[in-house]
Amino acid sequence: MSVLLPFLAFLVAGAFAAYHRLRLAVWAALTGTLLVACWLLGANPAATIAAAVVVALIAVPLLLPQIRKPFITAPLLKFYTKLLPPLSDTERTALESGTVGFEGQLFSGKPDWDQLLALQKPQLTAEEQAFLDGPCEELCKMADDWDICHVRADLPPELWEYIKRNKFFGLNIPKEYGGLGFSALMNHKVIQKLASISTVLSSTVGVPNSLGPAELLMHYGTDEQKQQYLPRLADGREVPCFALTGPFAGSDATSIPDYGIVCMGEWNGINVLGIRLTLNKRYITLAPVASLIGVAFRMYDPDGLLGDKKDIGISLALVPRDTPGLDIGRRHFPLNSPFQNGPIHGKDVFVPLSQLIGGEDYAGQGWRMLMECLSIGRSITLPSTASGGSKMAAVAVGSYARIRKQFGLSVGRFEGVEEALARIAGNAYACSALSEATAAAVARGENPAVPSTISKYHCTEMGRKAAMDSMDILGGKGIILGPRNFAGRAWQASPIAITVEGANIMTRSLMIFGQGAILCHPWVMKEMKAAQLEDAGERIDKFDAALFGHIGFAISNAVRSWWYGLTASKVGAAPGDDDTRRYFRKLNRYSAALAVMADTSMLLLGGKLKFKESLSGRLGDVLSQLYIISSMLKRHQDAGSPAGDQPLLAYAIHDGVNRIETALSGALRNFPIRPVGWLLWALIFPLGRRAQAPSDRLGHKVASLLMTPCDARDRLANGVFTTPCANNPAGRIVGYLPKVVLAEPVERKFLKALKNSDIEALEFDAQLDEGVREGWISADERRQLEELRAMTLDAIMVDDFDPEELRSASYAELHGRLAPRAAA
Repeated sequence: MSVLLPFLAFLVAGAFAAYHRLRLAVWAALTGTLLVACWLLGANPAATIAAAVVVALIAVPLLLPQIRKPFITAPLLKFYTKLLPPLSDTERTALESGTVGFEGQLFSGKPDWDQLLALQKPQLTAEEQAFLDGPCEELCKMADDWDICHVRADLPPELWEYIKRNKFFGLNIPKEYGGLGFSALMNHKVIQKLASISTVLSSTVGVPNSLGPAELLMHYGTDEQKQQYLPRLADGREVPCFALTGPFAGSDATSIPDYGIVCMGEWNGINVLGIRLTLNKRYITLAPVASLIGVAFRMYDPDGLLGDKKDIGISLALVPRDTPGLDIGRRHFPLNSPFQNGPIHGKDVFVPLSQLIGGEDYAGQGWRMLMECLSIGRSITLPSTASGGSKMAAVAVGSYARIRKQFGLSVGRFEGVEEALARIAGNAYACSALSEATAAAVARGENPAVPSTISKYHCTEMGRKAAMDSMDILGGKGIILGPRNFAGRAWQASPIAITVEGANIMTRSLMIFGQGAILCHPWVMKEMKAAQLEDAGERIDKFDAALFGHIGFAISNAVRSWWYGLTASKVGAAPGDDDTRRYFRKLNRYSAALAVMADTSMLLLGGKLKFKESLSGRLGDVLSQLYIISSMLKRHQDAGSPAGDQPLLAYAIHDGVNRIETALSGALRNFPIRPVGWLLWALIFPLGRRAQAPSDRLGHKVASLLMTPCDARDRLANGVFTTPCANNPAGRIVGYLPKVVLAEPVERKFLKALKNSDIEALEFDAQLDEGVREGWISADERRQLEELRAMTLDAIMVDDFDPEELRSASYAELHGRLAPRAAA
């Protein structure tokens, strides 16, 4: 033991220093003190001296810059330069356009939870709340989704007029330009509420308030452009769209084949310098009705009219609808969801240079402009739509599952249905927290590149899963389309959100971890920038600081990951109360594990990592779940940590933690360098995987919350349109639940008495009459049961149609023309 004691002291001091991230000099002093103590306690002198020599060999060259920089840092810089993956200009622009908020802490291995919990609680102003309760509520009451989707394939004229008159297209346009000047959080709240009644309506309002001419003009427009267009966009005199995607440039938007040639041309009767555009765009939302089109294209100056540069680069221009050569107005029909969407074609479309967004100074800056604005749009519209849909599904399907009975029992009491209800609730809770957290980041002035991709991907995926589970529970009620159906269209349209604004497969496998590993990592970006400095002395100095900061960071996370795995995350400093402290500790563990995996992957795979999409996707899943769970914990605190929400929070977090371990396990089992994967497994899972999916008992509690009037259910429903009215079948079902629950004891009493009687009446009204005469129920209870029957019928009934009603107008017109010929 006396031989091992010095080396044990060496290891303990190193682990302690690494865990607490003490400076190298502190570690050396601590280790030296322990070795002296070992000497005094009688440890083997040779072993003690050997341990001291090891400490000196490590500490001395690293602590002396005159030794460290020329003999250690300089060779490593050369190696790093070779290892560094080449970044294209587009990748560099994408990375530099985003800001880093709390998500950066999730790569640290030691998140500063106080920073998260100290963020201001997201709140609307009194003016914003009044708009949400007034015009937004009224717009929801006016929206008849069946009429929109089946009858008109468009919003009715009165909705278009109401939207424009109340400046729904100008939610975020400043008041000085005639807009409402609302925050990004308010934008989220409006889209969330509209989506709960009609996704066609929410997308119509959402697109002008996300990536489009208004957003780009506010950031980059010239004063003249702002004065000319923003007031007209705010009040609906101009309906905008933005044309980016084409047949050969979807997710790879930098490969835009659409081009503009700098030349002289005529504009408003005057010969001016401008661009002659050729474009072929598709999937452009609002294009069929747009009057002002933003166009992304590649700009060329072959004749040198602007200077020596021939390929100026991606640029953005505003093109009025009536510009000669523009072909616009036809529609796509995306999965039976008739929001205005269609192609735009153009040949020899001339616009002056003054129509470039930002003017001539921003020629060739289009990709940077898009990257800086795209994350804002991606943070709001699609996540908010998914949040509104999933929250409405939770409360409406939960109510339906209580009202609908089979075998004398509410269908929600069957365990198979309970499982689906619990998944809907968990997804709705997580989706709501995630979408609000990302919108709040935008409202704080951030440009959340990584959270926006996390939010877009996971909210739309959770929304799709909630829609699928809803359809399984509703059965025939869900598949029969008609005015009474509140779920079928959402299920049909769910792949649209998965596909647009960056296909989810590519978002997960390329973007989340690809951006996060560089933007959020505390040292990688610093190392990359240092390695590219021109001044040799400055390059060595800054790379030296970043490199050894990174090395200490990696060692610390390895120790922390192993320690948390060994103790099952039951020790360590963490905020929160008795219920949530354990969750913060788990996140500490997985943050350290993610950092270890990221550092190892980048070190050993280098530039090849971008091609290991399965590995990148799994590590992106870990980062995403860390962010989602953090968002839920923050939201729980902001709500006052209500005890009633605990089952929802626990279910969603257990599900998220299980997904983290599944992703880590998949990454380790499939790590390209197998021995490294085995070593990392021992480091991250020293006792094996421990996380499990939410238990059946917890799922039962969560499902019961959806089927019982309570504060937790009301909080989950907050922000969606549950007002009972003729055009809101889901709202009516939600409104029935309290009355149904109150009537259930009377119903059970009546059915029990009826079963034990010899009454032969078959009609429900006759049975009620007999029940009153026999004294089983009172007259008031009879009326209560009549109301229950009416509510149940409204909840479970589906629509049917005359065959002619289902034929399209074009078919009927054709049939009417051909029928006389057939008869002749």
